[in-house]
Amino acid sequence: MGLILVRYGEIAIKGGNRHLFVSRLRRNIRAALRAHGIDAEVSSQGQRILVRTEQVEPALEPLSCTPGIVSLSPVVEVPSEIEAIEREALRLAAVEGVSTERTYCVRARRPWKQFPLTSVEINQRVGGAIHRQFAASANLSQPDVTLTIEVRPETTLLSTRTIAGQGGLPVGSEGKVVVLLSGGIDSPVAAWMMIKRGCGIIPVHFSQSESDTAKALANVEQLQRYSHGFELRPVVLDHAETIAPYLEGLQRIAQERWTCVFCKRAMLERASAVAQELGAHALVMGDSLGQVASQSLANLEVISHGISKPILRPLIGLDKADIVELARQIGTFDTSIREAEPCPFLPKGPVTRGTVGRLKGILQRLSQVDDRAVE
Repeated sequence: MGLILVRYGEIAIKGGNRHLFVSRLRRNIRAALRAHGIDAEVSSQGQRILVRTEQVEPALEPLSCTPGIVSLSPVVEVPSEIEAIEREALRLAAVEGVSTERTYCVRARRPWKQFPLTSVEINQRVGGAIHRQFAASANLSQPDVTLTIEVRPETTLLSTRTIAGQGGLPVGSEGKVVVLLSGGIDSPVAAWMMIKRGCGIIPVHFSQSESDTAKALANVEQLQRYSHGFELRPVVLDHAETIAPYLEGLQRIAQERWTCVFCKRAMLERASAVAQELGAHALVMGDSLGQVASQSLANLEVISHGISKPILRPLIGLDKADIVELARQIGTFDTSIREAEPCPFLPKGPVTRGTVGRLKGILQRLSQVDDRAVE
């Protein structure tokens, strides 16, 4: 049976409710491994989580995608005796090819303070043994091989591999949000960022075309890789049907330039209703400040005015290059750039500097038009 050491970060400073976050993380780890057909025992030990499995290598990828995990390492257990630690360290150094051509570094951690040597003394003794055995040079800044040692009361864990995780908080620990998910690049990245912050996301897609919807649903499948423990169930709504009342009204009062602003407001109003129905606390959008006309600061104020649910915009301070890099990292970029039909309602010269006062005036005029239509 192999062993993987899982490390978490900010969960450790949660205080009295830390056990709730750790419990959620263990549950999500089990869900991630089950989804990949991996049998494992998951337990806590101090500020670490241990995963025992016969399928160590296959388990590394799903664990690295699980929010809440900062890093993980396949480890070897030995008795907490310096002689046993030294022997295993020499074996691992040999396996990793430490030599006159490959430098090394030893980094010991001693949670069990009763161990007779300090962390520095462990580093010195084990590092000295490696130097004598392989005539290798230590390199504390950029070694070819880093040996980590974690001394615990019953066993000590040694590893030469540390794999980065997603960090953040366990999915489900911060409640649910509705994400307005298009077929483009930005909104899947915004969704992933909220998953990393512990949110269960409800993707709401306003369908403009079959190709656009296919892209959005493919990205939902990709985002599920990061959301084990919370199943993503997309809600698909008709875009034209959602904005039709506003679109017709704007045409009647010759204010088509406001189409993009009112399109966003219509989608937010509908998404708020979905959030209310499904118990979500906020809405999430993929807006980046100034990227397009509807994302100018003035228009964001207008679009948000009067919406009943809080609106979160995790990409607001990122530029397009930052967002594209994150999309590549999480695996949604290639799907997002597939060709799709452009929005058929895009006006000429859309409003870029709306005001709340102007919005209220247009809403009043639309209301008057509706009243006359009823009469």
